[in-house]
Amino acid sequence: MFGFTTISIDPKGRLAIPAKYREHLLTNQESQVVVTRDPQYPSLKIYPGSVWSKIAEELQSLQGLDPIVRNLQWTILGNASVSDFDPSGRMLILLPSELREFASIDIKNKIAFIGMGNKFEIWNQENWEMRQTGGSLSTEILEVVLPESIKTMAF
Repeated sequence: MFGFTTISIDPKGRLAIPAKYREHLLTNQESQVVVTRDPQYPSLKIYPGSVWSKIAEELQSLQGLDPIVRNLQWTILGNASVSDFDPSGRMLILLPSELREFASIDIKNKIAFIGMGNKFEIWNQENWEMRQTGGSLSTEILEVVLPESIKTMAF
């Protein structure tokens, strides 16, 4: 599941998984995805259910007394939104308004949908183009020193 495409969101705040990714989700019998905040950038992450369960388990097992770990748990777990979809249908996923607002996603504008292997990223089109040309965004968080327990996680 790699590559970039531009898609639209319907008036209810839903997107349809692009056709080029559907076969992979069907083959892996995924019928659920989780949408959450990206901890570094003003974008969203979409995880297939099987990938999400591993990430959630790892995050939950970390020491919550470390303020950086706790902040990541709040950001990723606390903002998670589970969506069930019909694997034989359009695979519609609801993007809650709070998550759309965080990522500056407006239902009137197209968004960037990026396949990142075992997950997807969703970006406001302008922010995506800015990052692709090396520009920085005022809301990105790159200066955090991560604890060792987080550095090995793939999220």
